[in-house]
Amino acid sequence: MKTIAKQPEDIIQDTKKYITDTARRLFSEFSYLGVSMNDIAKRLNITKAALYYHFTGKAEIYKKVLDEVFDDLSFSIAQASNETAADEKLRKLIKNYLDFGFQEKNLIKALMLKLSPADNQITKHITQLREQIACLIQPIIEKVLASKKSVEKTDAKLLTSLLTSLMDGLLLEYSFLNKKIDSAKISDQIIAVLFS
Repeated sequence: MKTIAKQPEDIIQDTKKYITDTARRLFSEFSYLGVSMNDIAKRLNITKAALYYHFTGKAEIYKKVLDEVFDDLSFSIAQASNETAADEKLRKLIKNYLDFGFQEKNLIKALMLKLSPADNQITKHITQLREQIACLIQPIIEKVLASKKSVEKTDAKLLTSLLTSLMDGLLLEYSFLNKKIDSAKISDQIIAVLFS
């Protein structure tokens, strides 16, 4: 059997992936503000110079990590679309969002932090990613509203913002209190309060 040697570009991509995976764990554990390039280099057992060879700085690594996190969250939300009933789609969406957010608690917390003006690009990037998530959630909310004949009197975009803010707030609260989240129970309660 003939093996094909990896090309230098493949090795660089593998290294970048290893760096971002490690940084993701650090950011999830300590948040963006609690991690330095030195921390990442130490965890990887490499020099900071080697780290800077692959990334221009912590902000670039963080943006890459955020892209991966939001891709994973988008996938988790999209799984809710597999349900047939509108209420079940919403229930699964909320449950998946909360489960994902609990797993990545400090990354979710970071989305609510006020970053310094120097981190303006990260703030803009987070805003774009959050808008993409809202675009995945809003159609599910619209289907629930349509099934309840509430379309004319309820603003789906506002309700989407309210729902994501509520879920983020719950995740922040449970993380702060270091409590496990019962996503199934909470999703039922959110639906009862907001959509009944």
